[in-house]
Amino acid sequence: MISYDLEPLLLTDEFIDVLRRSTLAVRRPVDDVERIGGMLRQADVIVTARVQRLLVGVSRAITDFSYCTYLSDMAVDVAFQRQGIGKELVRRTHEAAGVETTLILLAAPDARAYYPHIGFEPHDSCWILRNE
Repeated sequence: MISYDLEPLLLTDEFIDVLRRSTLAVRRPVDDVERIGGMLRQADVIVTARVQRLLVGVSRAITDFSYCTYLSDMAVDVAFQRQGIGKELVRRTHEAAGVETTLILLAAPDARAYYPHIGFEPHDSCWILRNE
């Protein structure tokens, strides 16, 4: 049985572990524990999915709770994918941030085909300025 919860105090080690088990770790600074901790502390919404006590999925968002919500991380352990966990994490994140907000995300290259499947529309004018 999968349980979902808002976990604003999610532990950094647990977050890093599920990022690694989801393959999202290749695009996150998982070797910089302080930076990952800051990512968690500054998030407005953190939704988790657990099987018993094991963290199997997480979403992390930044929002103004009125107009827009940026879904900055959505990760599901590879062993638990294709069970609707990602879709439910997205739904609960949007609900917590306010369903009247527009949910925005940048898809990982391997996940681009997933998001239209759960209702997202592509947008052709996203711009990023990298810190590298």
